[in-house]
This record gives sequence, C-alpha cells and structure tokens, in this order.
Amino acid sequence: MIFGKKIKELREEHGLLQRQLSAALEIDTPMYSKIERGERKAKRSQIPIMAKLFEIDEKELLTIWLADKVLDTVENEEEIKSDAIIYAQNKINSQL
Repeated sequence: MIFGKKIKELREEHGLLQRQLSAALEIDTPMYSKIERGERKAKRSQIPIMAKLFEIDEKELLTIWLADKVLDTVENEEEIKSDAIIYAQNKINSQL
C-alpha cells in the first residue's frame, strides 16, 4: 500500500485529479482509484508516465513500486518475512 499512498500524495501535491492521471495512463478513473487505494497494482509500464507527471525521478517511483510488491509478497509470513528479506538482500549484495 506504500505505492498507492505515495502516488495519492504526489497527485494531491501537484493538484491533479484522478481522472487526469487515469487519462494519462489510458485506464478508467475507477481503476486508477483502486491503484491509489492499494486494491490493484500499477503496471511497471505505467511508472515512467507517473514519474513524468509527478516530476520525480523514475527510479525513485519504481523503487517504491517494487518495494510495495515485495511487502505484499511477505505480508502473511510473520515468522520468516524478516529472514527472507535479509536473505534476498544478501543475495543481491553478492551479485553486485
């Protein structure tokens, strides 16, 4: 839900309406609203469009989008989610 919260915050900061964002993303307004509420996931291909509209770095917005997906994946794994994230981080670091 961190991605939805972030894009809502950015949209409001820029004085944009949901219908303006949905038009730019070529989706209907109810679908965009679901993305903000965390009920649907934005597509990766939509991130550059949003970054441009919000005038922020695409990498920053993509990072939040991906982090949100990771958190959703481990959400119900209370006993091991921290260990899984640490393990993944170690794997990522070893590949650098």
